Amino acid sequence: MNYKLVTLGCKVNFYESGAIGALLENAGFHHGLSEENIDVVIINTCSVTSTSDQKSRQQIRKEIKNHPEAIIVVMGCYSQIALASIEEIPGVAIIIGASNRHLIPELIKKYQEDKKQITLVDKDSRNFSYEELGLTSATENVRVYLKIQDGCDNFCSYCIIPLTRGKMRSRAMNDIINEAKIIIQKGYPEIILTGIHTGGYGQDFQDGTSLFTLIKQMLIEVPDIKRLRISSIEESEISKELIELIRDDKRIARHLHIPLQSGSSSVLKRMHRKYDVTSFIDKIAEIRQAIPDIAITTDVIVGFPGESEEEFNETRDFIKTIGFARLHVFPFSARTRTLASRMPNQILPQIKKERVRNLLALNEELVNQYTNKFINQPLSVIFEDYDPAENVYRGHSSNYIYVKTQSKTSLIGKMVDIIYK
Repeated sequence: MNYKLVTLGCKVNFYESGAIGALLENAGFHHGLSEENIDVVIINTCSVTSTSDQKSRQQIRKEIKNHPEAIIVVMGCYSQIALASIEEIPGVAIIIGASNRHLIPELIKKYQEDKKQITLVDKDSRNFSYEELGLTSATENVRVYLKIQDGCDNFCSYCIIPLTRGKMRSRAMNDIINEAKIIIQKGYPEIILTGIHTGGYGQDFQDGTSLFTLIKQMLIEVPDIKRLRISSIEESEISKELIELIRDDKRIARHLHIPLQSGSSSVLKRMHRKYDVTSFIDKIAEIRQAIPDIAITTDVIVGFPGESEEEFNETRDFIKTIGFARLHVFPFSARTRTLASRMPNQILPQIKKERVRNLLALNEELVNQYTNKFINQPLSVIFEDYDPAENVYRGHSSNYIYVKTQSKTSLIGKMVDIIYK
């Protein structure tokens, strides 16, 4: 049987889709090389925003229309919280939430036998255990995402993820390191540690295990790693030991993505974030004192309920004060079953759009300010692809500067020291 995988949402979803693909291959399924003769379509959904819900529904209907004879499997975060809505879509054969995904090959074969819709969605997501899906070959060009944990216990007032993904749970360190060894043996030069709450790794083990101890052990047991990158980490989870490890081991990328969400302490309090602007700026100062040229990127939400013009300006001024290397800007999206969706003073869409435009313009300034510091300086770059239109190879440096260069020989997958122009 030929299968097709469709993935929406975050890098964790892409990792998990890769793992499902590997499970299907091991069970005798084959990846469809075209849109023709597809027997099974697996749609890995997202529900981080209301727009994500809409895109998930649209994708499900699109695949049913394009592959009317195929077995349609819907899995993931949207399945976890919207089972009834998906059941109402004619043509869906199998619905799985954010657990039991390792059973997909078995459930497909069961559906073939009796042709009855199968639903397997555990309602109590807060009691999920870590689901080991096995080794995956999911990659983004030459960069490989390696999942180390799932779920979140932070319960920020705007976020549905603790309900869709369940409690914070860490993957066994041996499984992570074994997968890292295979990735390196296959020749991939960069590993990106990812998860729903990456910096929380080990908190559920109660034996002193942490993201720091995981990375330290990985670097010992997998010495041929060329570059190790952390996908995202909260300010409060960046320990002194982790900072020193990044400073001392050049294999760890000089780049930390630290979500800010707001530069206004009053908004952060309504968001139920676990820091204020003072602790955030102190942590950034500590990091930069140890690693002066590190790239610090961030996420920002604008238009949170009750966000006044003054609070938005506080955020904008704080971003400029920190001097981030890059911003990811999102308008607030109300999610049902979250506290923020019930808060008064919801911000009008046009105001949110204007604030997004404002910060995106600031982002351009910040990117230029950061990257210009490295002009005529040496950078170690891993090249990811080739653009024939410009006749250049493209890649990222350790501190996530996007680099283009010409070469008579292929640079894809290679780490090359260049002078940044």
